[in-house]
Amino acid sequence: MTVKQDLQKALSTAESAQGTYAQFASSTQDQNAKQMFQQMEQDMTRHIQVLNSRLNLVQEENQLNQQQSGQ
Repeated sequence: MTVKQDLQKALSTAESAQGTYAQFASSTQDQNAKQMFQQMEQDMTRHIQVLNSRLNLVQEENQLNQQQSGQ
């Protein structure tokens, strides 16, 4: 697997976890559990942002490398 593929897999997994936490938060009546799952969902939002930033950087670097090798 390439770094790009690893990041895409991690991003997909993080997005899935985020959805699961959101579902748990909306389906529980326990306010402590609801708050915990909402916090976990927010944490995953930050993780997803970091992964997206890194993926964009890797893609930009790959494009630059391809342009340089094509010259």
